[in-house]
Amino acid sequence: MASQLFLEAGRLKQLQQLESWKTAAALLFDWLVIAAAIAACEYSGSWLAYLPAVLIIAGRQHAIATLIHEFSHYRFVANKSLSDKVGDLFSAWPLFVTVDGYRKNHFQHHQFANTERDPDFAAKVGTQRYTFPQRMRNLVLNLLAYLAGINAYLDLKSGLVRLNKKNKLPFGYVAARLAYYIAVACLLAYLGGIDELVLYWLLPYVSLFMAIMYVRSVSEHFAIEDMDNKLEGTRTVIPAFWERAFFWPHNVCYHLEHHLYAAVPFYNLPALHAELMKKPDYRKKAHITYGYTTGLFRECLAHGTGKGLADAL
Repeated sequence: MASQLFLEAGRLKQLQQLESWKTAAALLFDWLVIAAAIAACEYSGSWLAYLPAVLIIAGRQHAIATLIHEFSHYRFVANKSLSDKVGDLFSAWPLFVTVDGYRKNHFQHHQFANTERDPDFAAKVGTQRYTFPQRMRNLVLNLLAYLAGINAYLDLKSGLVRLNKKNKLPFGYVAARLAYYIAVACLLAYLGGIDELVLYWLLPYVSLFMAIMYVRSVSEHFAIEDMDNKLEGTRTVIPAFWERAFFWPHNVCYHLEHHLYAAVPFYNLPALHAELMKKPDYRKKAHITYGYTTGLFRECLAHGTGKGLADAL
């Protein structure tokens, strides 16, 4: 594999070591932030507090989604069965997918990245939302359509089917998942929290969360100039602090590094990036973008055309 040229075996082994408490702490932190955002909004008694609450909640929904990715690669604990159970209960099921279903889709993506056999790429390439460059007004309209739930519906219609796909589901698993949703619904109904479920979970999920997932998908494999000569046809984005805090958590921005060394857990990706950037061959072929709202935005508008922002309007 080409990635073996970049990193010595001993150093790679160090970076692949699991520290389960870091994943557990990240997951706990995400849920506590969501709980705090809901509590603060409810305590304020003002609708003015709802928008910042949605921003925070959708950002943490994305954070939880990135941890599904960690569970799918067995980057939590060595016990795979335990890892899947924890991942389902606290990350995948709340977002209406399963760890194993996500794994099947995601491993195909790794094996056949950016080809017709890549289920993620095949579902997106050639569609209006994923064709670049885009004029600024079209890009803005796409994002607004996500916030309004229109594009979110289209993505959910195909995405949830792909990510929930699992052959010969055991009856016990199906029953446990169904019981999970029924128990949550009954508990919330008993506590009078159905309205809160809609306001603080479902509405952020079908609007801002899906918009974030769209930008993340674009950032990872689209609008990359000279893709055939770039490593893995994949981009790493170095985000601004506020971008990382709100929308790009748990080092998910280091996507190129993850494609090269998928067994490195998220908390070691910055160290992996630093090691790889020392290698001239890596720096030459890596696609590194600085900022989502700055560098990525410019590449989506002007990619492959040599045009400036004025031409993209």
